[in-house]
Amino acid sequence: MIVSIHQPNYLPWIGYFNKISRSDLFVIFDDVQFPVGKKGFFGNRNKIKTNNGELWLTVPVLDRSQRKNFNEIKINYDGWNQKHVSNIENFYKKTPFFDAYYDDLKNIILEEYDTISDLSTSLIKYFLTQLDINTEVVLSSTICKDSNLQGLDKIFYILESFPTNKYLSSDGPGSLRYINEQDFKEKNIELMWQKFHHPTYNQRFGKFKSHLSIIDLLFNYGDESRGYIK
Repeated sequence: MIVSIHQPNYLPWIGYFNKISRSDLFVIFDDVQFPVGKKGFFGNRNKIKTNNGELWLTVPVLDRSQRKNFNEIKINYDGWNQKHVSNIENFYKKTPFFDAYYDDLKNIILEEYDTISDLSTSLIKYFLTQLDINTEVVLSSTICKDSNLQGLDKIFYILESFPTNKYLSSDGPGSLRYINEQDFKEKNIELMWQKFHHPTYNQRFGKFKSHLSIIDLLFNYGDESRGYIK
């Protein structure tokens, strides 16, 4: 069984779904600490493309400085969701597949959720359905009840809760910093690196921009998006 684990990002990028599609089981790491002060982190924001370049869509959250987990971080409902759906409509309404996804996305984003994890998880599951990715998805909070477990110890606890023989990891700087291949060998788990190469595709508004939210690909390519992800 190939297992992968990742935090519940908001409106994730293409590589997030490539990782899930290559796994038998995907664990949403919802009971890990929400990062403090990481400007590039996508836990509560992601990018879309506009006629003036990239635009960040950010969900305002409460108490992020208090080192709470994703499933404890409350959303600050100050009208942000109306702005997000308005921006999505303004910049994607002329794409070929806008009508196929916009109403669903609008309804999900306008619904009020208790935590940022709840919102992101709802969106992730919606995108998986649209992309016809049938990987089993579970929340880490339903697996590991020991709040003292951290880092690799927690990851191994999750992996050993299933018949895992392969772990698919992102190959970004964060993962490379804390993952030691020897630790996985000792657990008889093969460590696989994702090594995802971002595809290019036709977009509106000029020169191609990579690492945008999955909605950019979906609005432009519809069902064909699956091929770009896999």
